[in-house]
Amino acid sequence: MRHLAQLNIGRLLGGKDDPAMAGFFGNLDRINAAAERMPGFVWRLKDESGNATNIPWPGDANMAVNLSVWESVEALEKFVWQTAHTRIYARKGEFFEKPTAPHFVMWWIEAGHIPTLAEAKARLDQLTEHGPSEEAFGWAEAPAAKLWQEKRCA
Repeated sequence: MRHLAQLNIGRLLGGKDDPAMAGFFGNLDRINAAAERMPGFVWRLKDESGNATNIPWPGDANMAVNLSVWESVEALEKFVWQTAHTRIYARKGEFFEKPTAPHFVMWWIEAGHIPTLAEAKARLDQLTEHGPSEEAFGWAEAPAAKLWQEKRCA
């Protein structure tokens, strides 16, 4: 049985104490809890604080990291586009620099495998350097995903 791993990263426009970032940091716990309640959710990267904001991206301390595992593309897609996450995503320009390179990647893993940050970075690098493949892909290469086409995610 396979599960879907996903990574998305974004360079933050400010820190936790920046009032302009309150809409992002103030909603993290709620959005993370919504993810964990979703049917099809398996796992997400987090530290003892309950989120991943203190986990550094290799080479860029201002990069926010979201790494999670889902039972299917459809389960991830429902979370992204049919929960409170959608409202926060719509405000991404307030919280993150506009990406200049791929910042989102999905790949299939064996059920029970927990991806590491190094593994996730390697998949994103693979997508960036070689384009989509079975080992590293985006929404367009996931035929079961339909909602992204309406919303135009990564």
